[in-house]
Amino acid sequence: MGTILGVPGHDDTLSDRSEGAQEAIRKAALDIAARADALDPSGLAADDAVTRAAVAHHARQMVTEVDVRMVEYTISDLFIGPAAELLSILPMIVLNNATEAGSYLNRLRAVPAFLEAVAQRHRAGVAAGRVPVAHLVRAAADHIDRYLAADEDVLARPTFDDAAFGDERAQVLTEVVRPAFARYRDMLRDEILAHGRDEEHVGLCWLPGGDEMYAGLARIHTTTDRTPDELHQTGLDVIARLAEEYAEVGERVFGTRDQAEIFRRMTSDPALRWHDGDELLDSARAAVSRAEAAVSGWFGRLASSQCKVEPVPEADAPGAPAAFYMWPSMDGRRPGIYFANTHRAEERDRFVSEVMAFHEAVPGHHFQIALAQELTHLPMFRRVVTPNAYAEGWGLYTERLADEMGLYTSEVDRLGMLAMDSMRAGRLVVDTGMHAKGWTREQAVSFLRDNTPMSDLEIGNEIDRYIAYPGQALAYMVGRLEIQRMRAEAQERLGERFDIRAFHDVVLTNGALPLAVLDEVVRAWQP
Repeated sequence: MGTILGVPGHDDTLSDRSEGAQEAIRKAALDIAARADALDPSGLAADDAVTRAAVAHHARQMVTEVDVRMVEYTISDLFIGPAAELLSILPMIVLNNATEAGSYLNRLRAVPAFLEAVAQRHRAGVAAGRVPVAHLVRAAADHIDRYLAADEDVLARPTFDDAAFGDERAQVLTEVVRPAFARYRDMLRDEILAHGRDEEHVGLCWLPGGDEMYAGLARIHTTTDRTPDELHQTGLDVIARLAEEYAEVGERVFGTRDQAEIFRRMTSDPALRWHDGDELLDSARAAVSRAEAAVSGWFGRLASSQCKVEPVPEADAPGAPAAFYMWPSMDGRRPGIYFANTHRAEERDRFVSEVMAFHEAVPGHHFQIALAQELTHLPMFRRVVTPNAYAEGWGLYTERLADEMGLYTSEVDRLGMLAMDSMRAGRLVVDTGMHAKGWTREQAVSFLRDNTPMSDLEIGNEIDRYIAYPGQALAYMVGRLEIQRMRAEAQERLGERFDIRAFHDVVLTNGALPLAVLDEVVRAWQP
């Protein structure tokens, strides 16, 4: 990720997931947290006091990240899985000179050691009873099969115009990298799969120490101390509040206020599906362009870089979410990219195209992340370290903001906004349901089927994402509700002095912050 962000000094290495390396990170993080806590904030400038609070918070989260031992049981074809991470991130690297090309070759040579360290952690997890979910292990192995069978090796995408480099890269991929992936795949099937949890036991609560691990992940991803029970109830409450909005918009679109009938029409009407992937991409690009033209009325400071829209790579698409964003490098060599999933496009929902574009690109993730990278007066830490609840909370906040901005082109697209609200609220319920309350996979699927207008394809992909990435899905709705609360309190406190452009600048131009730290910044804001 350092290379992707344009941070120098790491271009020839992969991260070390071994037990010893992770313990070293834990020790260093404890030291950083203690040093930050020892500083007296009253003697610091305002920006430095904010940095101190953010550093202390993130260092403690790093400790928790080591303690929950995700590498042991996180096996998936989603990019959170170790092999899938390499296959999704490495192809995005840009090579500009011979030094960077040589570093990339060294990084490729490090793949066997990386995968072997991960394999050892999987084995340790099995020995300790911290085992993955079986059908996700199969999906991860199948993903590697697709990689090995593809005509194009995605790890050959980083290119440099030098014949010798091309020849050496081909040799390394053939003799070093691809055999390492094959060994890792075989290890998953031969050693790990038989120990995997079935679909009746997909949650962390079924693992030794799982309740504590999930509570820690909930704290990491929400940057709050809300318990799984509180988060579960929040999701149920939001779903209940959405009923009246569905009735109002559904009556205008379908002539009915009955939510079950509205959902039936949304999930079964062929007119609400795409004809093909090109049509899906055209819609996403049009939405991003429309948002870029409107942001100046709602933000004082604008990000200078534009966002590209591309399809999810074919090999990754079957297990990938409907959309995601990859941020730009700070040196400007690689743009921010909004990836839209065109796999089985004719089964995907047309009505969520605009809302996902606003969330992932503009004024959502791309706008926030690209702007943060340009805040050169802030320490690097605050420009690139992004707490999940802040980033995803902002993305979800902008879905509703887009409605205020008049960006949705039809009532059908506003139904898409409500559909995404339902999904994010449903995430609070099913994520906590599986990982804290012992729900089966089918219970989670049934809840989303009954309470959201999602297609079965999307529901299956989403549920597997929550299983593989415990707690991450909690960040979205918690973050949005917190930003909306901060905005409402600022409006009440400031009255006529409140300006929406200035509020958005306060939220965005202080870098990405834990929610508690952002709350302090907003409370101190005086226009």
